[in-house]
Amino acid sequence: MNTKKTVAFHTLGCKLNFSETSTISRMLENEGFEKREFDEHADVYVINTCSVTDNADKECRHLVRRIQRKSPQSMVVITGCYAQLKPEEIASIPGVDLVLGAAEKFNIVSHLSELSKGDSAKICSCDIEDVNIFKTSYSLNDRTRTFLKVQDGCDYNCSFCTIPMARGKSRSDSIENVVAEVKQIAESGVKEVVLTGVNLGDFGLGNPALEAGRPGRKENFFELVKALDVIEGIERYRISSIEPNLLTNEIIEYVATSKRFMPHFHIPLQSGSNKVLRLMRRRYQKELYAERVALLKKLMPHCAIGVDVIVGFPGETDEDFQETYNFLHELDVSYLHVFTYSERDNTHALTIEPIVPIEVRNNRNKALRQLSYKKMQYFTQQHTGETRKVLFEKHAKDGIMEGYTDNYIKVSTHHRDDWANSIIEWKL
Repeated sequence: MNTKKTVAFHTLGCKLNFSETSTISRMLENEGFEKREFDEHADVYVINTCSVTDNADKECRHLVRRIQRKSPQSMVVITGCYAQLKPEEIASIPGVDLVLGAAEKFNIVSHLSELSKGDSAKICSCDIEDVNIFKTSYSLNDRTRTFLKVQDGCDYNCSFCTIPMARGKSRSDSIENVVAEVKQIAESGVKEVVLTGVNLGDFGLGNPALEAGRPGRKENFFELVKALDVIEGIERYRISSIEPNLLTNEIIEYVATSKRFMPHFHIPLQSGSNKVLRLMRRRYQKELYAERVALLKKLMPHCAIGVDVIVGFPGETDEDFQETYNFLHELDVSYLHVFTYSERDNTHALTIEPIVPIEVRNNRNKALRQLSYKKMQYFTQQHTGETRKVLFEKHAKDGIMEGYTDNYIKVSTHHRDDWANSIIEWKL
């Protein structure tokens, strides 16, 4: 390949996508590509897509149009969940040259070598049922923290979700491989690793090497946590997101006494109404969720707890939403990630009625975002005057650098070079 070729990346969606984009970037850089910022000119643009909401689909199309206006001769590659779910739709977008499905995203080097601008868009994809290989990936040098993928895919069948169709069955790396990756990451000077996956608590499923001839899981997430906790060099771990039914008491109790796993949990709820949870085909009821939060706060009163919530799901009445609002209002959590329900093709939720009007969905979203702001303000005020450890980010904007405490309170201060990627004792 021409060593002077340049490439730029844009990532939509989750931490998992960031880890994969970073890995793909390193692969291309190893082939002689020079990395550029996305708003700069590049010979190749790679967009790693999400498809959790309709907005993610729209943003992908918007980005392609931007490239066409700015750099019409550049190659445009689309990969990620949207690319797996709707490859023909993406290939029909003017300017797109290559669409890589779930099994082909890490083969981008060979695909680019066979591509010429002006040809019709090439689709390289397969049936998601055939995607059963785990490919490790992690981010490096993009941010101070490293996002490390240890699990992929999902065996759940939530009625609103397309992720199993986009990423396939649950599968994992082995503990041995993850430990080796973390030791390598530690050598690069990284101080915090965020463990990511589609369904992180299902770690241990779908590793052919461990399960050959022996049905069932041979490793689990708790064992991974214990193995990582003793590695020298990494000072902090965070668990990106874990289902409440998979967040076991032993995991909570272990993290409560760990020096490396941070007192910070992100636990999807989706609804505070058991009726809606059943419609969503979630695997727990709100009472279990409340029990998990209560144990976390009993053992770690200072821990941050984030919550995913979907508003406007089909069948969610005003009374159901009020039940969710009241449940979250009373729950000792720190912040909410609020998603407005978005219709997704080929999901069971499309058969559920009545449909909630868009305006009502948006109003419910606004109400919960306001509640989230109040929750975070209250959580922060509880720790005012305390001295906590802050890991400051390398990047600064307008002379201001930011960092997070162990329990995920954001701190801003004037930039100091010697504080970048350093853990500082900080009085809140």
